[in-house]
Amino acid sequence: MIPPSWTPPAIPAFSPIPDPLTPDRDITHAHFQAGDQVVVIKGVAGGELWGDAVRVVAPSWHTPTDEDGWRLRDPTGGAQTFTTAHPRYLVHLKRPCPDCLIYLRAMEDYLLPKYGGNDALIDCGWYTTTALNQLVHIADARGGR
Repeated sequence: MIPPSWTPPAIPAFSPIPDPLTPDRDITHAHFQAGDQVVVIKGVAGGELWGDAVRVVAPSWHTPTDEDGWRLRDPTGGAQTFTTAHPRYLVHLKRPCPDCLIYLRAMEDYLLPKYGGNDALIDCGWYTTTALNQLVHIADARGGR
């Protein structure tokens, strides 16, 4: 019989902050349209929600979820000027719609009490970009996609 290990379990170097809201967000593809300015909330900076502001360009298949998504353009350019994202990741910036405002308020209520007093940029670690420039939430990530 092997004696139990007295070494504490390894703690991952990076552990994303849990996201109880985005994976269950019920928002349809039709909620957005080409030309909309949107943001993908990624964390907190300076006591406010922080994310990437992009413009919706065209419908596009979101491979990680096997659902309709949107092609997005980052106006700052860079390595990923164009990405594809699922609608539940997006929040309107210029059009104050009730669905997006409710989601924003819920995100504020969840994140700001925990990290609002910190001036540092807090990236919650919810998103990654695949080799095919598909933005994917950790709850939607599947092997081989």
